[in-house]
Amino acid sequence: MTDNGNLNQAMGLPDLPIPLLSTIPVIGPVLFDQNLLVYAMYAVVIVFQIMLFKSRWGLRVRAVGEHPKAADTVGIKVNRTRVRNTILGGAIAGLGGAFFTVASGLAFGKEMTSGKGYIALAAMILGRWSPRGALAAALLFGFADALRVQLGIIGSDIPSQFLAMFPYLATIFAVAGLVGHSRPPAAEGTPYKK
Repeated sequence: MTDNGNLNQAMGLPDLPIPLLSTIPVIGPVLFDQNLLVYAMYAVVIVFQIMLFKSRWGLRVRAVGEHPKAADTVGIKVNRTRVRNTILGGAIAGLGGAFFTVASGLAFGKEMTSGKGYIALAAMILGRWSPRGALAAALLFGFADALRVQLGIIGSDIPSQFLAMFPYLATIFAVAGLVGHSRPPAAEGTPYKK
């Protein structure tokens, strides 16, 4: 009989370093020594940034979000567009959830996201409702979380409770102080009836 080890051990996706880019000091390991799911999300951000702001589909999506009645008068099916975009957004959010369980090697458990959904919402607001801006804000919040971990490892004199609060405080200060005037789509959360 062979020993297969602990079969309940969490298995993460392997990291795939990109040659040359992963050797760049500081940002190389952070951005270019990741697993396949992270690279897929980079591609999703690029595709959606282009699609939302440079295509007819993106113009229609933004029209439905800003002024659904005007979009309806030019023949755009508002409710169908909203349902499709909600399903698409849910699929992308599902990739984010898959990262927690599959890519990072964590086992599914209660409170496994630790409030990172709120940080994602804050990243969207800080990023001024664009994929590119949300990615930049998410990298800022990820840096704050990584700094918390590193300060804990080196044995900082800062109490662990304050270190645990650091990413969330960074989120609050960034949204409260850096956003300025960030306006969501005008018809967000408003049901449309013909």
